[in-house]
Amino acid sequence: MAAMSGKIVQNVLVAQCCQQNRQYSTQYRRDCCAPNMRNLLPFQGGKLAWTGISAMQLRTLSKYQTDFVNRGTVYCNAAASTTAVPSLEKVDFLKLQNGSDIRGVAVGGVEGEPVNLTEPVTEAIAAAFSAWLLDKKKPDASRRLRVSIGHDSRISAPKLQDAVSRGIAGAGLDVIQYGLASTPAMFNSTLTEDDNFLCPVDGSIMITASHLPYNRNGFKFFTNSGGLGKADIKDILVRAANIYNNFTVEGLKEAETKASSSVKRVDYMTVYTSNLVVAVRKAAGNIEKPLEGFHIVVDAGNGAGGFFAAKVLEPLGAITSGSQFLEPDGLFPNHIPNPEDKAAMKAITQAVLDNKADLGIIFDTDVDRSAAVDSTGREFNRNRLIALMAAIVLEEHPGTTIVTDSVTSDGLTTFIEKRLGGKHHRFKRGYKNVIDEAIRLNSVGEESHLAIETSGHGALKENHWLDDGAYLMVKLLNKLASARSSGKGGGSKVLTDLVEGLEEPAVAVELRLKIDQNHADLKGGSFQEYGEAVLKHMENVTDSDPKLQKAPVNYEGVRASGYGGWFLLRLSLHDPVLPLNIEAPSKEDAVKLGLAVLAAVNDFPALDTSALDKFVHVS
Repeated sequence: MAAMSGKIVQNVLVAQCCQQNRQYSTQYRRDCCAPNMRNLLPFQGGKLAWTGISAMQLRTLSKYQTDFVNRGTVYCNAAASTTAVPSLEKVDFLKLQNGSDIRGVAVGGVEGEPVNLTEPVTEAIAAAFSAWLLDKKKPDASRRLRVSIGHDSRISAPKLQDAVSRGIAGAGLDVIQYGLASTPAMFNSTLTEDDNFLCPVDGSIMITASHLPYNRNGFKFFTNSGGLGKADIKDILVRAANIYNNFTVEGLKEAETKASSSVKRVDYMTVYTSNLVVAVRKAAGNIEKPLEGFHIVVDAGNGAGGFFAAKVLEPLGAITSGSQFLEPDGLFPNHIPNPEDKAAMKAITQAVLDNKADLGIIFDTDVDRSAAVDSTGREFNRNRLIALMAAIVLEEHPGTTIVTDSVTSDGLTTFIEKRLGGKHHRFKRGYKNVIDEAIRLNSVGEESHLAIETSGHGALKENHWLDDGAYLMVKLLNKLASARSSGKGGGSKVLTDLVEGLEEPAVAVELRLKIDQNHADLKGGSFQEYGEAVLKHMENVTDSDPKLQKAPVNYEGVRASGYGGWFLLRLSLHDPVLPLNIEAPSKEDAVKLGLAVLAAVNDFPALDTSALDKFVHVS
């Protein structure tokens, strides 16, 4: 294939099957494009070869294609230029917003979950991002903006990548497809300076829905300033709704034509993985194979993180036998790719023990989250992962502030501040909230080098405040490699020793109290208003209870200490739910905290307290 210095894989003729099958109109994507989707994936050869979707995925994709393409939408009809596209379904675009991401249902077949992330919707969103990007960048007429597109292993990814490409190309921008990629790599493509890889790009789109089920998908957006925020996402969705409502047959046809000439494919993941390898070598004094002799197993959960074993660990000399679920499979047949999931953590722990490995590493679907397991099977996730990363960062930057989400434990605060000499700044839930708060602290003169959530999202100042699960694990590998080069060795005990002294609760639970939005007690109001009323009442009860002490500094919900532990009752960012976290030194103490909360929230009949009822009575 023609290439620039061997890096650009090929041009992609997105519209070719449309040209061959115009007579099939609304069905052409299902009947013609689906078999060609395998040509849109960039990895060639080696252990990670994925030159096509698996047979099982193709069967599943074919089975569900009708749900999102055969909706009467005409793309390849030679109708008049002003002809509106018939039968486009009404879409509430703002409901697709999930904080700083966009998420929806892309695959049909799940009861109660109608498809709302169709190809036309996707094309409109991509066109809207392009318009937003043009407004932000304001390029002169001498150059066209470039946008990179990548995706995780979901079965809906190829068709959405195609639709995104049409939306961007139709707006007059160049499209660079990366195929299977990680979310962090997509951001990095806005920073890399390498003409051979058509970098830097002006904007980037990652097609992913993180750890959500196979039928979901969505988008994350980046510029060289980082990930887009909530206000930007809302702006894009408002623009997308307007674009969608004004689609014409000719306009969609023109987007097809533009895509056929402006879309290129690049194997950018080779750049991203090479940078990770260089980082570990540098930490070890530029030793070629600083991990030689270390046995490290990887669990990618059939997501996009399988590259880490062959492209990062093996070049560094590590043994990776026993690594599992590296092959991309968007049905996630083995376990949810999620470091917070108990089954997922059990799987990587068992792999470490079975293979007598020094370390285990697990990623979520799009590799912006991660966790680890030491040689004894001890998990480094949630509070332990934060403690470990805080120990590493505070060695490098003594006294710095560690920003976390709201559900971290009191024991972690003690560990960071009393043992490590740092400062713990507990903020709101939501990885973007945590990262933005760390950036804000630095802007007002309070040094912070780590922002990390209990979910496994961790971002470092040195890495452009990007929540990169692979880079987080590289920091752990750096510690192993530098210990080896200095003669300390000790395998993963080097890491385990760093969290010695972390006080962990005997009981830690999260209960979800759902708000019934149809209950008469809401009196026509929103669940947010109802939830805030519950929290206000909870705050008043806490203030009047001598056995409870409200946290003096708190940014979310109601947090109080008592009975040797603490509770946090907060309102979910997006759902009609009040999550309740309780940590205590014993079940008896945890129940006392639960009863205190139950007594307060029982005054709100629209709140489903069954989970809390069960906890306090069964425990």
